[in-house]
Amino acid sequence: MAGSEGFEPESDRVTRQLRDDILDGVRRPGSKLVERELAAELGVSRLPVRDALKALVNEGLVTPRPRTWAVVREFSPTDISDLDEVRSALETLTFRLAAQRSTRAGLDRLRADLDAELEAARRGDAVRARRAAADFHETVTWLAANELLSELERTLRSRMRWLLSRHDDLLAVAQEHEELYDAIASRDVPRVEELVMKHLETGRSAAAAHLRAAKD
Repeated sequence: MAGSEGFEPESDRVTRQLRDDILDGVRRPGSKLVERELAAELGVSRLPVRDALKALVNEGLVTPRPRTWAVVREFSPTDISDLDEVRSALETLTFRLAAQRSTRAGLDRLRADLDAELEAARRGDAVRARRAAADFHETVTWLAANELLSELERTLRSRMRWLLSRHDDLLAVAQEHEELYDAIASRDVPRVEELVMKHLETGRSAAAAHLRAAKD
């Protein structure tokens, strides 16, 4: 239909907005998400808000409450440990396959993600740097060229983006990604595997630091 190109349903727009707010730290863990209040804030009816909250519950970012409200999920130490175990298994495989199967077009896309992350990190733009870092990981999954792996990544994407945002040393993470990019581009599988283990440990340390800070 003419003029329909680029149309985004209201429920999708509201879901994207709330998801970004949660992942970017605008809506903090434990914050109330009340249908009526969100509808007024976002200028929509309550139906797309209700649909958005259901979607975010399924993505693991929101915890439902009775009737017409929910809260931003508060990830427990056990939740984070579980996510880290899954991330470790998936990323070890994903980065290895990416190094074996990368294409020139794929590497160009990965380089663009990396450049965006480096630029944002140097400016101290935490939101953009963390978003670009998560984009980098998703592009690596695309480079791995394994449809089942991509399906698993899509299922876990929001929770993994949340986990990947648990770092404050933006430039250090970007530099680790640059090392990984160089190893993937060189198809140096042993080097990729070594760097992934280092990168995973960086993520664990950052997540632990965030947990300690939240308790203080």
